[in-house]
Formats: sequence, C-alpha cells, structure tokens
Amino acid sequence: MKESQINKKDSRVTTPLPLREGKGGGSAGSSPYLWIPFLFAAEEIPSAMVTFVALLMFIQFGAGAMRATIYTALLLTPWMLKSFVRLKVKQMGNFKTWIHVIEALIFVVLLGTAFYINDFHAGNVGLFFCMLLISILCSWHNLVARMYYERILSAREQRYYNPTKHISTQASAVLTYGVLIIFVGFLEIFLRDINRAWAMENYLLAGVFLIFFCLNLLFLPSPLRLKSYRYESFSHTFRKEMDALERIKAKPHANRALIFLFFLLLPQALMFCPRVFFLLAPQESGGLNCSLQDIGFAQGTIGVIAFTLGAFLARRVEKNRSMSQLFPLMAVVLTLSPISYMLLALFPQVGNMFAICICTFTAQFCFGFGLHACIVFVRFFSGDRYRNTTNFFYLPLIIGEMLVPIAASGWLSLHLGYTLYFILDASTAIISWLLLLTQKHILHIK
Repeated sequence: MKESQINKKDSRVTTPLPLREGKGGGSAGSSPYLWIPFLFAAEEIPSAMVTFVALLMFIQFGAGAMRATIYTALLLTPWMLKSFVRLKVKQMGNFKTWIHVIEALIFVVLLGTAFYINDFHAGNVGLFFCMLLISILCSWHNLVARMYYERILSAREQRYYNPTKHISTQASAVLTYGVLIIFVGFLEIFLRDINRAWAMENYLLAGVFLIFFCLNLLFLPSPLRLKSYRYESFSHTFRKEMDALERIKAKPHANRALIFLFFLLLPQALMFCPRVFFLLAPQESGGLNCSLQDIGFAQGTIGVIAFTLGAFLARRVEKNRSMSQLFPLMAVVLTLSPISYMLLALFPQVGNMFAICICTFTAQFCFGFGLHACIVFVRFFSGDRYRNTTNFFYLPLIIGEMLVPIAASGWLSLHLGYTLYFILDASTAIISWLLLLTQKHILHIK
C-alpha cells in the first residue's frame, strides 16, 4: 500500500475530539507544546533504561557476555508482544487515567530497584527481574500514550506536533543513555562501590521520573469518551490478533519477505550488545578498555544524536522521493553499521576517543537512516490492519526479527573474539545485498 493511501486512510478515521472543561487532573486549555514533551519524555526515560543502561548493569553485576545478551533479548520481548494486547488496551479506554497509573507503578519499581541494589547486594538475576518488570510497564505505557495522543489530536495535528514529540523523546534518550551513564561512572570512582553507584543512579532516575509524573498529572488534557468499546475477554482479543497474524502469513511471499527482513536486520542485531562488550573489555581481551564515562559520551550522547540525524534525514529525503527509489539505498546503508566496528577491531584505537566517537557516529547514523527502509515491510505485512502501522506494528516486527541474533551474539563474540566476530558481522551484509538484488520484487518495489 502506498504511503499516500495510508495517510488518506488516517485522515478519514481519525477525528479530533473535544476536551472536557477543566475536569480531573488536566486542563482543557493545556497547549500541546506543554504536555507532549512531558508525556513522551516520561515514556522514553525508563525505555532507555531497559534497552541499553540495563545491559551495562548486567555486565557490572557479573552476568557475563552470554547471560547479559540473553537477559537483554528477554527484556525486549514485552515490546515484541505488545501488539497482542493492543485491542485489550483499546477496550479499557480511560487512557489518561491509565497513563497516571502506569507511571506511578514505574516510579515505585525504579525506587524499589534502588533499594534492592543498595541494601540487598543485588545479583544479576534479581536485577533482571526488576528490569523485566520495568520493561513490561514501559511497553504498556507506550501503547496507552500513543492511543491517548491519537485520541486528543487529529491526524493533521499529529503530523504538525510530531517534531515536538521527536525532540522531547531524543532529549530524554540523551539524558538517560548519556548523562546518566557518565554520572554513574563518576560515582563509581568517587564511592568505590558499584552497588552504591548504581543505586544512586536509580534513585536519581526515579526522582526525575517523579517530576514528569507530577507534570503529567497537572497538564495532560482529558478527552471526552465519545465511544465505549464492547468488553471482550483477554483470550478473545488474543485470538483476534492471532487470526490477524494468520491472515498476514497467508499473504503471497510472506515467508520470503520475513527472511529478507531478517537478513537485512541481522548485521545490526549482531552488533547490538557486543559493541558495548568491545568498548568495555580490557585491552588484553581485545577490547578498547573504555570507562563508563567514555561509553556514556560515545554511545549515549554522540550515538543518540547520530541516530536522530539519520532518522530525520531519511524522513526528509522520503518527502522528495518515492520509497521505491529510496529503498535500495536505505537497505544498503542499514547493513553498513558493523563495518566501522570491524575497522576498530582490526586497527584498535585504545584511548582514542575521537576515533571511537567517529565510529559510533557512523554506525548509529547508518542505523537511523537505514531503519526507515523497514517501513516497506511493515506496509507489506500490515495492509489495513492498523490505522497507524508505525506505532503498533513496526516495533514488534523489528524486535521479533532481531531477538534471536541478539540473544546469540554474546556466545558468538565470546568464542570468536571481537576481531573475527565483527568481520563475520560485517560479512552478513553481503547476504542482504544479494537478497536486495533478487527478492525486492516481493514487496512490489520496482
């Protein structure tokens, strides 16, 4: 389906809803420029915690490379499975109330994690279950926040305020990925205690999240419920989602498209965790012996900025050219990310932060720009299933394809060594290029 058709469908089914006259905790006159940054900052901060920061915590609490990658993959499963509860969440309604409830629970779990790390000498298994609980709550928050956003604003208004949403999301990512990790690194040196340093990080994160929770209580407007959804049991809604998946699998060339997408994402999936191991590992183990401050600056600041620039450029370029023209370019760029780490492994630059930052910028820019190509697969599989495919189908599909390689990457990097591993990772791009030449017709891209 063409993007113009999807947008046209969006404009038909999405209508702006009136606001209540200042009832409840929200103000009907709250400007979107006020409440959108608070809502999506509160969504991104704990999400960044479980997708990247948790990996560093697992390593520092003795999980080892193999177990850390398995834990990281398991933390992503709630995001992969969230589409199965989409209809159930939609039936619940009261999105504003549920946002407040979920945010309160996230704050409690963050605070409880800090207590656990500080007072009970946390191990990596207990830490994993804390992070898994946060991940489940974050995936629900993501669903409810996006449904609330679409309930409050019309399709045209959403397109207008999307830049505000993206800026607040990326600023929160830099805060969590970058500043917070640098802060933990300084605390480890100052306190000489890993447990206390990470406990302080969780206390700080809980405090920051509490501020956004309070701001959302004050400023989120309350939509009128113009439609009540018929209640259905969870098992019934789950069966409906499974039926939809069966219809997707019945599409012509569906299996070939899934294989194509798997190999397109494989280089990035294999790089997802080992790049951090490579930076942290001592020089005698083939790593670059970076500190947490170095990783926080390179990956959490430079990397997030590069990913944002790449994604922004992809959206801008798509406005001027059709996706059929851009797809081959984006698909090739997506698979180039591991090459920079392969070069770093072949020619180690221990202590050279400039080279590490250039490598990180290149890898994350390619990932951000190339990931836009996956929208073609989303449109191929979803058809008319979702009004907004990027919100409810894009992330589960991408994570589902990357999950197994992420889980296996720790074992592979441990047994191959970083140099051979990144050479193997970069070599998988060749399979993607061959599929691009021979199989792109299955997506109706000429």
